[in-house]
Amino acid sequence: MRDRVVTVTAPGRVELVEQEAAALRPGTFRVETLFSGVSAGTELSYVKGTNPYLNVTWNADLGLFQPGEASTPYPVTRLGYMQVGRVVESATPAIAVGTVGAMTYGHRTGWLADPVAERFVPLPDDLDPLLGVYVAHMGPICANGLLHAAADLHGADVRSLGDGVRGRRVAVVGAGVVGLLTALLARRHGAASVVVLDPTPRRREVAEALGLETLDPDADDPAVVLKTRWAHTAGDRGADVVFQCRGQAWALQLALRTLRPQGTVIDLAFYQGGADAVRLGEEFHHNGLALRCAQIGRVPRGLAPTWDRERLSAETIDLLRAYGDVIRKHLVSAVVPFDDAPTLLTDLAERRRQELQVVLSA
Repeated sequence: MRDRVVTVTAPGRVELVEQEAAALRPGTFRVETLFSGVSAGTELSYVKGTNPYLNVTWNADLGLFQPGEASTPYPVTRLGYMQVGRVVESATPAIAVGTVGAMTYGHRTGWLADPVAERFVPLPDDLDPLLGVYVAHMGPICANGLLHAAADLHGADVRSLGDGVRGRRVAVVGAGVVGLLTALLARRHGAASVVVLDPTPRRREVAEALGLETLDPDADDPAVVLKTRWAHTAGDRGADVVFQCRGQAWALQLALRTLRPQGTVIDLAFYQGGADAVRLGEEFHHNGLALRCAQIGRVPRGLAPTWDRERLSAETIDLLRAYGDVIRKHLVSAVVPFDDAPTLLTDLAERRRQELQVVLSA
């Protein structure tokens, strides 16, 4: 038995490589891939050669990138974190044959998994399995953003994912997958208003099809629009919280400009270049703002283990049950055969093709 694996052998070079499938061992189970979602940010950074792991050493103990050998050198053989598979063999009573679940093992047609070392999130029967690509990792990234907003208000006393957005005015910068799912989560959890800011017409169209209000940063200044609309008291205008979901410096600067004084930007973006446009001497300084990076590697301090990855996956399933039909219709822009992955990824990296969410079908 052989698996096909999407491999980045060098910048701009993506190949399908066949590998001998590992033998089933006691305590393990084998999945056959059904769907594999493409992350246009993280994955393309390996295709473009801009991911920091390709060039320096990540010292996990110190939490520092340092000069040295690449932590993830080419060839990159584990690309992607949005997989859905069906269990075809099992040597553990914990996982039954036939179960469909979400995992994060990369773009490949099959995988031998250890349920002790890896997460396997069974999908409910009433959920479209294609939407399961969001359950193990991408959805929890967005839910963790809301969790950070809640911790910003309540510290360790967070009872609900909505504690940071309920009744509040929320702006979301960026209408990619992360931004749109985050905006839907904010609306789902009781935000008084949710406005999505993105300069790309097609992305705004998708946001509006999902029932979200949008503003175009290239038209009227959205910071002026929202600060005129969202008044708190004299000299206190703007969004209560901004989720920054586009990995470009101008987007972070716009997020800071949109906030009310002493507000917080919850940053879910991955920046691969410089940040000259983030003018910290302007609104950030004069309005006493805060910036919190909310990455899925950790929940806010003091919230583990109550808020773990499993709970964030459960919140994702709740969101998909509520909005699954419109997410499937409007957010998933293409489903392509697994064998087309090399062409697809290079076309996306070189901007020959524009997609919001592509799912590989194996």
